[in-house]
Amino acid sequence: MRFTQQVSPAMTDFIIKQLKYDLSSHAGLAFVGKYLTRTNMASLIDPAFPVRSGIPNSDILKSYLGLLCLGKNDFDAIEAFRGDAFFTRSLGLRAVPSSPTLRQRMDTHAKSWFELVSSLNQTLLSSRINGAPIDFGVLPCGYTAIDLDTFAMDNGDTSKEGIGRTYTGVDGYCPIAAYLGSLGYCLELALRPGVQHSANETQYDLQRVLPMAASLVSTPLLVRADSGFCSVKLFQEMQTQSVALNREIAFIVKWNPRNTPVETIAQSKTADESTPWLHLRRGKRECIWTEILELEGVGCEGAQATQTEPAKPARLARRVYRLTERTIDKHGNTLLLPQNILEGWTTTLPDSFDAQAVIDLYCDHATHEQFHSEFKSDMDLERLPSGKFDTNYLVCQLAAVAMNLLRLIGQYTLNHKDSPVRHKAKRRRIKTVLQEMMYKAARMIHHAGRWVLGLGANDGGFAVFDRHYGQLRTA
Repeated sequence: MRFTQQVSPAMTDFIIKQLKYDLSSHAGLAFVGKYLTRTNMASLIDPAFPVRSGIPNSDILKSYLGLLCLGKNDFDAIEAFRGDAFFTRSLGLRAVPSSPTLRQRMDTHAKSWFELVSSLNQTLLSSRINGAPIDFGVLPCGYTAIDLDTFAMDNGDTSKEGIGRTYTGVDGYCPIAAYLGSLGYCLELALRPGVQHSANETQYDLQRVLPMAASLVSTPLLVRADSGFCSVKLFQEMQTQSVALNREIAFIVKWNPRNTPVETIAQSKTADESTPWLHLRRGKRECIWTEILELEGVGCEGAQATQTEPAKPARLARRVYRLTERTIDKHGNTLLLPQNILEGWTTTLPDSFDAQAVIDLYCDHATHEQFHSEFKSDMDLERLPSGKFDTNYLVCQLAAVAMNLLRLIGQYTLNHKDSPVRHKAKRRRIKTVLQEMMYKAARMIHHAGRWVLGLGANDGGFAVFDRHYGQLRTA
């Protein structure tokens, strides 16, 4: 047998040359510019915050949103785009600010722009694509979820205003985020000092978030939160908002057992022969039961039928409990004493949702941890750029707008048959949107009085890019 030696081709020795064309590695900013045009930022900001000379304040915010949509939050990153013609034209800027100008304007107007950015976010989420409203992702039970939670931002080894020891053991901030629906649209990202407790002043966040959510969807709302938000004061605030908005707003909040005598309850349930136990495996069983709660200002007592309105059943708050007893641990070792774990969930959902359905709905709440990760890693937002708390608060608010922009781009370009090859999914991570759509190579051409954005001949995402841009241009 004769073996033939295969000679691998020699590596091509390229000649590096700078072309005279206007090339861009971030063609996805064309989408961002179109979405921002829909919000009428210039008419919203410039009359309220005029400047005597220099760059308009609307261009300041557009420029920084452009940075955030490319996964950059540092003010100095703007310097790389000051001579970029595509960055300027795609976002509709009159000029790109310098790093000192960007920092100084945001420091100066931070507090004044809090409400403005919130209304900008609401306007964006009210957009209609192809005449249809945004699909936020309704739960199979018919409710639209509002997932509320805090997470830690590690800003250690800095002297930034407001940093403190967080619950995760790092020095930094603990912002609170509110997500609407199952697809990860962010209603608000409100910065908080690192030492602030989850439930502290959260009623003010609910006063902003719940009306915004009610204006965006027509379905009933379901607020889901962990045990850090187990507070009667917050339950009452949700009830108050439900009455004020004339909307059904239910909640599921993980119960904080505090000083509850778990072993005493476990002994009582074990001694009661009528307790229904579910045997999950050898050495592990659990039982579930429900308790009606009488919380002042929470739930409704019901009403009798009238000539104009049907009867309304009473809907009081209830708590679903789950007691898990282990006599054998997960490694197969027999325990000397049973290990008992007591969990609970407080809810105002109708009685048509049984105890297991309530638990399953809360378990689905864990999906929001992925959205936290997208802020911190995909958008590189963990370490905030300013030493001033108010400026960093504004950065977080703008980051919520940027996340929604990227989410919209991903949902309308990366979930189609002709999209770049990806596994089937309901939504795409922000990292995927950055890779597939935002950092797309293109050439900007000016010919016959028209501007052309040319994508590569081998670009697998051309069809969806062209289609979605057309949808935004004709809207």
